[in-house]
Amino acid sequence: MDLCPRFYLLLFLLILINLVDHCVCQDPNFSNTYIHKLHIVNKRFQKLRIESSFNFSASSPVWPQGTGFATGRIDFGGLTATEITTFNKVWATYEGGPENAGATFFEPIELPPGFSLLGYYAQPNNRPLFGRVVVAKDKDSDAASPALKKPDDYALVWSSKNLNVKEDTNGYIWAPIPSDGYQAVGLVVTTTPEKPPLDKVMCVRSDLTSLCETDEWVWGREGGVDSDEFNIFDSRPVRKGKQASAVSIGTFMARSGGGTTFDMPLLVCLKNILKSYSYMPNLEQLNTLIKTYAPRIYTHPSEDYQPSSVEWFFSNGALLFKKGEESNPIQIDPKGSNLPSGGSNDGSYWIDFPTDKNTRERVMKGNISSATGYIHVKPMLGGTYTDIAIWLFYPFNGGSWAKVGIVSIPLGKIGEHVGDWEHVTLRISNFNGYLRKVYFSQHAGGEWVHASNLGYIEGTNRFFGYSSLHGHATYPKPGSGAQGNEFVGIRNDTDKSDQMVDTNTSYTIISADYLGGAIVEPPWLNYARKWGPIIAYDIVDEIHKVADMLPGRLKNKFLKFTKSLPAELLGEQGPTGPKMKRSWDGEESK
Repeated sequence: MDLCPRFYLLLFLLILINLVDHCVCQDPNFSNTYIHKLHIVNKRFQKLRIESSFNFSASSPVWPQGTGFATGRIDFGGLTATEITTFNKVWATYEGGPENAGATFFEPIELPPGFSLLGYYAQPNNRPLFGRVVVAKDKDSDAASPALKKPDDYALVWSSKNLNVKEDTNGYIWAPIPSDGYQAVGLVVTTTPEKPPLDKVMCVRSDLTSLCETDEWVWGREGGVDSDEFNIFDSRPVRKGKQASAVSIGTFMARSGGGTTFDMPLLVCLKNILKSYSYMPNLEQLNTLIKTYAPRIYTHPSEDYQPSSVEWFFSNGALLFKKGEESNPIQIDPKGSNLPSGGSNDGSYWIDFPTDKNTRERVMKGNISSATGYIHVKPMLGGTYTDIAIWLFYPFNGGSWAKVGIVSIPLGKIGEHVGDWEHVTLRISNFNGYLRKVYFSQHAGGEWVHASNLGYIEGTNRFFGYSSLHGHATYPKPGSGAQGNEFVGIRNDTDKSDQMVDTNTSYTIISADYLGGAIVEPPWLNYARKWGPIIAYDIVDEIHKVADMLPGRLKNKFLKFTKSLPAELLGEQGPTGPKMKRSWDGEESK
């Protein structure tokens, strides 16, 4: 009896995996060495520099008339703040940091009259300059306890003088020493060992500050907060979310386990004690922001399960099931008005496809012509930013593929579930209306991408997004993004196709609390239960079917990896809706 070609293909793949596994097991540094050599060939030891600034393709629109949005200044209470985006280069290094590209340190310049500098700016050399730093003006009349005060002194935090660092000159990093009752919010960089002038930066009265923590790695030899090496990070508030008053000011922080001449100072962020929504965009300004920045999101050319509108899903037979009454599901109203509202995700109800097989299969495939971006808007970082989250709904999430070594293996039913929600979030400065970052949701986590690293539709300020094959995780570029480690992971293939959702025109604003009653939330938004049933197959058995095809250590690595995957990615249960996610009122998950 002839064996089918698929058998021979699988046999070849297993042999290939064995070879890769053997190489890895014999030489645990095999991959790192190979990648390092590729990096050296690519870079050819060239010095990387920030030689250009990022500019949007199109000019900013004339914002419709409003109150404080994009007027350049925000009243924090005690302080008036503005955002500086022009800089002078002070010092640069050409190795270390992300992609071993080095970093450049800048002094903010062109401050308006009466405003004071609070700290310097730094960024890696692997992207164009697109920085921002908040500066402040004292609006208190209390001469005995002003909001801003000069530091008493400076202390040397670190110097490159005696280190083997590729740089244009020696660099020195200084920490302001504040008076009692005041805090430093930024560091100063010089190219000489002389201390900066005392009036170079100002410290801030403690009641106008909030705790900060490290964010993205900017520069150093080892990019970890627990590293013994000296490292530079962006700063961000510890408390984040739409109710938090802490403000990110764009300065950098230093961390080191040793080797510095001064204990690392406690740096803080600012606090907006007024919590005013007058600096948020009004409805007309919000629509202009969406028209200006909203992305075009492409599905994969081989995608079987397209997005749809929630209304299309409900109108085409989606059913609501109740625990204990599974034999008597009810048809969901097109607006979801007969869904149970409130409560919690207690397993009492769930949504599923129509019971008729043909209708079920049709609804699973979605209907991209009906798809719309469901938009949720909220204030963030003390009201200095507007987050515009754009949610897409997919009736069905298809099965996943595993990346094991250099081959891909279909995972059968693993990953399948009814009702899939994914989103991108635009973070926009309320000082000037600039798009600063975009968050791309990827299953239970995601990534923030700087506006300067996005791909844009020609002649516009609108960027591209890509939905991964079957899993629908969102990415800024086409490719084969993988969740996991170098040898074992879940594939997230993305590519441009002729199927896409243009959220510039296809959108519906579903929630913006700060606008009061201007936006009426749809009934389905407050449905707290699952948008899909618990799986009807043995997930452990499915995992072991795949694992049993793998040889040696790769089998154990694969089994260990699957234990770290979230339930929604495995397909163990349908997800909850957008309003039930932690990011609805809080910060996005990384």
